Amino acid sequence: MAGRCKTVLNSASHVVCEKLSDAKLKRLGDHKYSATGSTMCDCIMQKFWRWCIDYCIPEWWAPNSMTLVGLIVNVLTCSLLVYYSPDAKQDIPPYALVLAAIGLFIYQTLDACDGKQARRTKTSSSLGELFDHGCDAISTIFVSLSVCLTVQLGYYPNWIVILCAGATSLFYIAHWQTYVSGTLKFGFFDVTEAQFTIITMHLISAIFGLSFWSNKIFGVELKMIAMIGVAGNECYLFVRDLKSILSGGAGKNGSTVAGTSILSPIIPLMLVYSFTLIIYSKSMSNAFVDYITIYVITFGFVCAKITCKLVVAHMSKSEMSKMDTIFIGPLILFFNQYFNFYFDELIMLWVALAYILLDFTYFGFSTCRQLAKYLRVSILTIRPKEMSTNISTSSSLSSPTSTTATTTTTTNGRQQYGTRQRTGNHLRR
Repeated sequence: MAGRCKTVLNSASHVVCEKLSDAKLKRLGDHKYSATGSTMCDCIMQKFWRWCIDYCIPEWWAPNSMTLVGLIVNVLTCSLLVYYSPDAKQDIPPYALVLAAIGLFIYQTLDACDGKQARRTKTSSSLGELFDHGCDAISTIFVSLSVCLTVQLGYYPNWIVILCAGATSLFYIAHWQTYVSGTLKFGFFDVTEAQFTIITMHLISAIFGLSFWSNKIFGVELKMIAMIGVAGNECYLFVRDLKSILSGGAGKNGSTVAGTSILSPIIPLMLVYSFTLIIYSKSMSNAFVDYITIYVITFGFVCAKITCKLVVAHMSKSEMSKMDTIFIGPLILFFNQYFNFYFDELIMLWVALAYILLDFTYFGFSTCRQLAKYLRVSILTIRPKEMSTNISTSSSLSSPTSTTATTTTTTNGRQQYGTRQRTGNHLRR
C-alpha cells in the first residue's frame, strides 16, 4: 500500500513539474543569454550597482540568495499594502507606503547586482538566469498591484483587473518574443524606469495622502490620468513585442528557437486571460470586488507559472506544453459558478489561491533542483570549491559595461557560461 501511494505521488509530481530529460538539461546548461537595448537610467545606475558590489555586498553572499532576499522584501512590503486595503479603497498609513517604496528599491538593487556578484564569485550559470526570471515573474504581480493600491483604484475595480492582468501578460509576451527571436529586447523606457516611477508614486501618496490622486485636472482624476498612461505604455509594449514576434523567429523557416510555430505560446496566455476576465465578470457576489487584491494575486501566479515554463522551453530549446495543472485553480472557481455558486465564492477563491501557490512552489523548487543537480551547483549558497576558483573583485568588475558579453568558467568540473545578462532591464549573470 505504501509503495502504491509513493508511485501515485511520484506520478502526480511529474504532472505538476515534468522530469527534465538529460538532453533538455544539457541544453539548459549550455544556454547562453542574449539581450539587446539600453535604457535611460543605465548610465547612472550601473555605477551605483558596481559601487554596491565593491563596498556593500560581501563576497560570500550567493547571487540567487540575493535575488530571493530582494523578492521576499518586495513581496512583504507590497503585502502590507494589501493588508491595509484588500479592496483598494481603504486608506494606507504613510509608513506602509514608504516601506513599499524602499522594498521595491531594495529588490531592484539586489536584482541588478546578482549578475555582477555571480561574475565576481565565478558562479555564473543558466540556473541563475532561470531563478532570476522566476523571481521577476512573482515581483511583477505585486508591483503592478501596489500601483493600483497607492492611488485607491478600487473605485474602478475593472481597471485593476485589466491593468494587472496586462502587466503579467506583458511579462509573458516579452519572453514569448525571446522564445521566437532568441534575444530579449529592451527599450529606452523599460523596467528600471517603470520601477522608479512606481517608487515616486508611493512616496507622493505617503507625503500628500492617497486622496491626492482624487484631485482633478480638466475634470479628470489624477489617478485616471496615471492609469491611462500605464495602459498606454502597456499597449505600446504589446505592439512592439507582437511586431517582433510576427516578423519571424530564429529557428528554421522563421520558427522559434525550438523549431515550433511562433504562435504556439498564445494558447496558455489566452487561457489565463480568458479565465481571469470571464470568472470575474460572471461573479454574482461582491467577493471578488471586496477582495480584488486576492483575486489579482491568484491569477497572477497562474500567469507566473506559464511564464516560467516558457522560459524553460526557451532556454532548453524545446516545445512548450499547452496545458498545465495550474489551471485547476481557475477551474475550481469556474465550475463553482457553473453549478450556481454551490460554495461561497470567497471561500473558493482562497482554496484556489492555496492550490495555485502550492503548485507554483513545487514547480519552481523541482525545476531549480533538477538543474542544480545536473550542473553540480547549489541553488542558494556558494560551495567552497566554487569560492576557490574565485578571482579578485577588482578584476572581475573592471571590464567595461556592454549589453551582452560571454565568459566561460569551470565550476566543479563542469563548464559554465556566464553572461552579462539583463532581466528586468538590468545586467544579469
